[in-house]
Amino acid sequence: MDPKHTVEILKHLEKQDEFLMDAYRSMSHELHKLQVEEEMLMRKFYEIMSAHGLVKKNEDDRNSSGSARNGDNNNIE
Repeated sequence: MDPKHTVEILKHLEKQDEFLMDAYRSMSHELHKLQVEEEMLMRKFYEIMSAHGLVKKNEDDRNSSGSARNGDNNNIE
């Protein structure tokens, strides 16, 4: 392969790498924001369920340990 083409290909690949890294950072940031929002919504949902008496008493301890986050229980009776 001609060295001129090799240099052009290398520059092109470096540019593509930059674009991909920017996209990765952007998507990572958006994912983190969505995870934080999900956590806040789940806490609010739990508060509402508790206020309406729809949370089982023995599950209050399990929720504080984080097992509800993993889908180990159902909070609705």
